[in-house]
Amino acid sequence: MGPRLCEICNETQSKYKCPACLVPYCSVICFKKHKEIPCAKPVPSEEKSKSHLERPLNVEEPGNVLQKLQLEAIAPDPESPVERPLNVEEPADVVQKLQLEAIASSSEIRDALKDENLQKIICNIDGSPDAENELDKAMGVEVFRIFTDKILSNINL
Repeated sequence: MGPRLCEICNETQSKYKCPACLVPYCSVICFKKHKEIPCAKPVPSEEKSKSHLERPLNVEEPGNVLQKLQLEAIAPDPESPVERPLNVEEPADVVQKLQLEAIASSSEIRDALKDENLQKIICNIDGSPDAENELDKAMGVEVFRIFTDKILSNINL
């Protein structure tokens, strides 16, 4: 399948897809214009019974992961189950762009993310109203502890 045209402006090659309805778009401006009208992801009938937390994570190419993270920072996923404020006690604890790129480009980390048990643990943390408690529980699971060690060593902490 070749490159697709942005379905919002119909002028430029699309680089992204709407996380809700998968409509291709080329920029943040087109994304915001598209989001002026609510949209929904087409769900096949067999997947309607699966919950958001049961879907496997998609381990993508490093560049795509970083682009997706940047887009989600601009326009968070509307299907995200839990909204929580971003509270940072120590600004030095915030992961920098180069560190995110190192994580996204690590084949060791991407391979680890293929583990379904690890995916479930991460989804449980992300979907929990008490994420800090879930994180504490997850640190007691060896596969998660090994995963976090890989991330920390990858970003030189």
